[in-house]
Amino acid sequence: MALFGKPKYTIVRVKKKEIPEGLWAKCEECSETLYNKTIEENLKVCPKCGSHFSLGAYERINMLLDKDTFKEYDKDMLSADPLDFKGPKTYKDKLKQDQLITGLNDAVVSGEGQLEHKKIVIAVTDSRFIMGSMGSVVGEKITRAIEEATKNKLSLIIVSGSGGGARMYEGMLSLMQMSKTCAALSYHRKAKLPYISVLTNPTMGGVMASFAGVGDIIIAEPRALIGFAGPRVIEQTIRQKLPAGFQRSEFLLEHGLIDMIVQRKNLKSTLSQLLDYLS
Repeated sequence: MALFGKPKYTIVRVKKKEIPEGLWAKCEECSETLYNKTIEENLKVCPKCGSHFSLGAYERINMLLDKDTFKEYDKDMLSADPLDFKGPKTYKDKLKQDQLITGLNDAVVSGEGQLEHKKIVIAVTDSRFIMGSMGSVVGEKITRAIEEATKNKLSLIIVSGSGGGARMYEGMLSLMQMSKTCAALSYHRKAKLPYISVLTNPTMGGVMASFAGVGDIIIAEPRALIGFAGPRVIEQTIRQKLPAGFQRSEFLLEHGLIDMIVQRKNLKSTLSQLLDYLS
């Protein structure tokens, strides 16, 4: 009878194996769970759906420029707090927080280097730093980079990724950077030097309404959100439903706002070809 008294199953407790953090990422477009190393080897593009993940400024520069050719401008420039801005978090606290997270002093990295052996000036905004928004430092660094390109008769590439537009924490001092960067670009154009603007997801607000929108050639990555006000704000204002894909790269290419859409893996070679043509 003891045989029939035995339990029908045995409980085995297995210690859960700990998985280190940072090994996996989820694609926001297709919800696929991806191994981080696979994403990095694919230039941070989802191998399943082709969605382009965000790149940091230095990652972008390393992807585009020839190895060990980049010379950075104005690396130590820091934002002030001209309005003594107060809120749930002060502007000074916000700056310190993003400096610690990103390792950057502000939302743009600028300098000169070689792209397939062609010397250029490049500036790249980083959406991780206050959404890549443009304050006094971003405007000043981009303006100085443009002026350096004009002085040395070099082609200019600016890669924009700004979901924040002009930085509200600095008020009018931020808004004036729009005209300042465009004024510098007008001298660069008068010198008959090429400027290529590369738009990434997202490029919005005052950045798109100034230097990002006035390139001799405007390139965008696939499915990038590009515009001034966001789709929800526009719908609430006009009280109409917007077309599918409104403000995405593909829609804007169809309607003539941008010149081409380029996959990230082809961006360096495309820029190189364009620089040859424009030179």
